[in-house]
Amino acid sequence: MKKFLAIFITAVIFGIVGYYTFIYYVPYSQGYRSGELIKFSRKGVVVKTWEGQISQGLSGTNVFSFSVEDKDKEIIEKMKEYQGQYIKISYKERYGTFFWLGDTKHFITEVKSEKSPIFRN
Repeated sequence: MKKFLAIFITAVIFGIVGYYTFIYYVPYSQGYRSGELIKFSRKGVVVKTWEGQISQGLSGTNVFSFSVEDKDKEIIEKMKEYQGQYIKISYKERYGTFFWLGDTKHFITEVKSEKSPIFRN
């Protein structure tokens, strides 16, 4: 009985570690989006995460929500700087997320400022 219990506990631990590893390291998709950065804030009650939104249309009807991990300090600083500007982002979408990583499954990997194709100055 002790051997069965030890094997069962080991299998459960490996299952949990395997699930976390899969969710964190295996991307569902990767891509690019561009639009006006309309929101970027640190949210949460117990665990604070960086969350943002990009408006991809004139009326704000097409909004892309995303998260930024705390370890990406450079991206966080750029997002603060680019607030209200037109930006292009690279992102990866995960199969799922954990509450300490962010609210969405889309995580930003790169950001840069661009000129708006709608409002040309």
